[in-house]
Amino acid sequence: MPTHHLLAYVSFQPIDWAVVVGFAAVLVGIGVWAFQTAGRDATEFFLAGRGMPWWLLGVSMVACTFAADTPNLVCGMVREDGVSKNWAWWAFLITGMVTVFIYAKLWRRSEVMTDLEFYELRYSGKPAAFLRGFRAVYLGVLFNVLIMANVTLAIIKYGVLLFGAEKWECVLYGSAGVVLYAALGGIKGCLWADLFQYTIAMIGAVATAVVAVGEAGRSLVEQGELPASGAEQFGLAELFTQPAVAERMALLPDFSDASQWMPLLLMPLLVQWWAAWYPGAEPGGGGYIAQRMLSAKDERNAVGATLFFNVAHYALRPWPWIVVALASLACFPELDDVQQAFPHVDESIIAHDIAYPAMVSKLGPGLLGVVVASIAAAYMSTIGTHLNWGSSYAVNDFYRRFVRPDATDAQLVRAGRACTVGLMVLAGVLALFLTSATQAFDILLLSGAGSGAIYLLRWFWWRINAWSEIFAMIATTIVAAILVFAISEESLAAGPIDGATMKFLLAVATTTVAWLAGTFLTPPEDEATLRAFYRKCRPGGPGWARVVAAASASGDPVDGGAEQAAWDLPRQVLCVFVGCAGVYGLLFAIGSTLYGAWWRAAALYGVALVAVAAVFRLYFRRRSTPQ
Repeated sequence: MPTHHLLAYVSFQPIDWAVVVGFAAVLVGIGVWAFQTAGRDATEFFLAGRGMPWWLLGVSMVACTFAADTPNLVCGMVREDGVSKNWAWWAFLITGMVTVFIYAKLWRRSEVMTDLEFYELRYSGKPAAFLRGFRAVYLGVLFNVLIMANVTLAIIKYGVLLFGAEKWECVLYGSAGVVLYAALGGIKGCLWADLFQYTIAMIGAVATAVVAVGEAGRSLVEQGELPASGAEQFGLAELFTQPAVAERMALLPDFSDASQWMPLLLMPLLVQWWAAWYPGAEPGGGGYIAQRMLSAKDERNAVGATLFFNVAHYALRPWPWIVVALASLACFPELDDVQQAFPHVDESIIAHDIAYPAMVSKLGPGLLGVVVASIAAAYMSTIGTHLNWGSSYAVNDFYRRFVRPDATDAQLVRAGRACTVGLMVLAGVLALFLTSATQAFDILLLSGAGSGAIYLLRWFWWRINAWSEIFAMIATTIVAAILVFAISEESLAAGPIDGATMKFLLAVATTTVAWLAGTFLTPPEDEATLRAFYRKCRPGGPGWARVVAAASASGDPVDGGAEQAAWDLPRQVLCVFVGCAGVYGLLFAIGSTLYGAWWRAAALYGVALVAVAAVFRLYFRRRSTPQ
């Protein structure tokens, strides 16, 4: 590919530069401001002193899952399989609501610094230490670098398509700023930067959607599909009448075709939400979501943050991306159309997900600067989160636990900053070799299949031990490798269930059998560890009845009687279902409004309002009851 000069393919005007430079200046300012307190100790650097409010943490959760590759991923899904393909991730709402109403308060009670430290709170001995150390390296470094590389791939696609930049230039310019504020300001810098960046990112997404609809009209005029005057009156209603668009608008899969609704709707809702582990949607919470819950002032702020995240993440954020994806079908019906419009782009990165940056290229001066800043904001918020989260694992769960147990807070902060830089370098290098935003999504989903149930049950069932998780890790790794590299999807397809779904179900079944076998073939955790965990987290329920009874009989009560009486899981489960109904109702109400289905939209808004009232009555108005 020949060398191209930066800004060769879009026209940046002074106003665009002013927006981008101003955006960068604010982020640097946030990093410098947060630097004043971030270096006090490790808790301040990684958890902001456990003093953050729900609204800031909730926005940060949304921002860090609003990666630069997320619009691309959604765009690719819609172009290839229609809007209903988004059930591949919409189904994770159930996981999110389970975290809100059941697990958020438990995480905050644990008072661990990372979710990996939880292993040595819940389990004991060398197996617990192994889990903590191994997953610190596997998740904090290897897995985390893969995720960041995938996100960086999106920046490469934007840079190559919009500016004609070389891949290495995209990586260098994209990562420099985020490394600066993440290393200087720790998680506090990331949280406040997320608030600013999410605002810019959403403004950019909505602006892109508005412009994309107009560009669709102009493209159809050029293609001879509309008269010359048609572009002036072209809007959403006209866009949705186009055959290529209309056939992809369905919110639900075709129920007359089992090969569509079973893998797209039934499997995600029945199995995927609890069985699959995926960053940002971990069953029971985990990763950077747990890090933010642990940073909350108290349990109430942890619950409020997670609830806000799920509403904004699933109901409010997707629609601008979906509109852009549908509009792109009018502008670039086929991938060949993208290639012809941007001949300078390397064919290796041409996929349906590149249609989103292709639509961004159509923006005019002024607005282009805002949208470019919004893309940078989406990228930086996610990368900043992953850098701080990954370095917390590397430092707290490996370096301090196994290498320097006597390290001072100053040494830990320095190590955290060094890890921040190192992780970004590794991710940038790996990003140069990836080609599609959907590759990592598919691989990550399969490699986490079957382990989700452990993360849900370990809080409420005393018998789960460290070996349960070790057996699950070994099984899911072996099974995923076999399914990815040795067995084709075509050979597994069975009736309406496609090969990819069969692979997922096989991975879930095999891993579940493996971890259950590991649980019952190995001894339980020692009584002292179980009692200490129960006292601290107070999960309650019949799954701990044996431990509570044994503690009381030995004269070492863990206050089980009061906790058992106050156990409120059934009401919390009801809140999960009501909360899901409310968020799904709002999600589809917004979609129906855009589609012009006014009566359906009104009914769905009504469902959402009733669900909100029910949740506040069932959960928040009764929070004075001991949990």
